[in-house]
Amino acid sequence: MRRSLDIIICVLAAPVLLVVGWILVACVFLDSPGPVLYRSRRVGRGGRTFSMLKFRTMRQDAKGPSLSCFGDERYTPFGRVLALSRLDELPQVINVLRGEMRLIGPRPEVPEFVEAYPDAYSEILTAPPGLTGPAQLRFSGEGRILARSEDRVALYRESILPEKLSIDIDYVRTVSLRRDIELLGWTLLLPLRLGGDAYRAWRVRLLVARPAAATVVLLVASVAVTCIYSLEAASAL
Repeated sequence: MRRSLDIIICVLAAPVLLVVGWILVACVFLDSPGPVLYRSRRVGRGGRTFSMLKFRTMRQDAKGPSLSCFGDERYTPFGRVLALSRLDELPQVINVLRGEMRLIGPRPEVPEFVEAYPDAYSEILTAPPGLTGPAQLRFSGEGRILARSEDRVALYRESILPEKLSIDIDYVRTVSLRRDIELLGWTLLLPLRLGGDAYRAWRVRLLVARPAAATVVLLVASVAVTCIYSLEAASAL
């Protein structure tokens, strides 16, 4: 039943997903050299590994920790926007259609972290992984937490991951269709909230780093708003 619902939702959302997807493909392609998609090896149901798809957010020659964080210097300009808004996860709809993932479920992890907690994952991996899930929503600001640590991998493995595992185990034990629909609704709102946070951060950086440019942007916006209201007032008369 849940598998059928996933397919129905993906098919109904296909027109919007295709338009948004192709726009993002063009932006990633023009943003920096390299492939549009990034394939990350993850552990799925029953311990089977698969390639989870994402839009590439980092430079092709980027090296460093396996975990990214807020303000990561490896991000491309547009990749930073994708990562902050979580729109880089959109290609995982393909994983859902393949049957490797579901729309809602525990987020799939890399083998390194699964091997660190075999007992917890022996229960979590009885369920298919999801494009989104309760742990991902709970830690939507994870990148900012990791940015405060010099050893982000250790922080994630020892502090953040245990909390995620507890959330995922609770999800597996109490899974229901009603809860999945609620989680899907909150996920659809997540890019808007995270995108708003990214815009506010960009606006602050612009005001601090380039006050002249910020003044021009605000002036143009003010003129545009004034013109719109003037036209509306004139049409009303």
